[in-house]
Amino acid sequence: MPKVNVYNVLGETVGEIELNDEIFNIEINEHAVYEVVKNQLANKRQGTQSAKTRAEVRGGGRKPWRQKGTGRARQGSIRAPHWVGGGVVFAPKPRDYSYKVPKKVRRLAMKSALTSKVLNGEIIVLEELKLEEPKTKEMVKILENIKAGRKSLIVMDENNINVIKSARNIPNVQTTNVNTLNVYDILNFDSFIITKDAVKKVEEVYR
Repeated sequence: MPKVNVYNVLGETVGEIELNDEIFNIEINEHAVYEVVKNQLANKRQGTQSAKTRAEVRGGGRKPWRQKGTGRARQGSIRAPHWVGGGVVFAPKPRDYSYKVPKKVRRLAMKSALTSKVLNGEIIVLEELKLEEPKTKEMVKILENIKAGRKSLIVMDENNINVIKSARNIPNVQTTNVNTLNVYDILNFDSFIITKDAVKKVEEVYR
């Protein structure tokens, strides 16, 4: 089982924690990670793009000139796609881009992402993270103490309003809890900061 240090909010090492091999020490499956990240990004798409086809553009009902005898190419409508102001060929229309990925693939991708953080030394385990009141300055100091990266994801076992409010104004810092943790966020941040209680909860959920 991989072992990582446990820190307090002052950045001092206060112990060690053994991480579950089945979650934090598996063989990384890059294809599963790719499929899940692609799925997450597709599901986020609004799909509201829209353009008009030649049938929807105003005008163009009359033939612009007679078929023969003018010396010009034959035309049927001034709203054909090759005319300025004409319709769009295969115009994009509002659609739903979302689709589902099998649960086993999602779980494998999550374990692969967590393992990559351990192997790359990008996981920081905190004994606890509690603030008496929302204070951005205090949160900035904690991140400096634990030597967090430029982009940091803070994972808690449950919603902590004071922590969320303290971190939300810091650029490139995001808070989440175990229930809303996802593969894209894990990979998108340099530092994966997680509390001891959240580690236990992750191991319960994904074992």
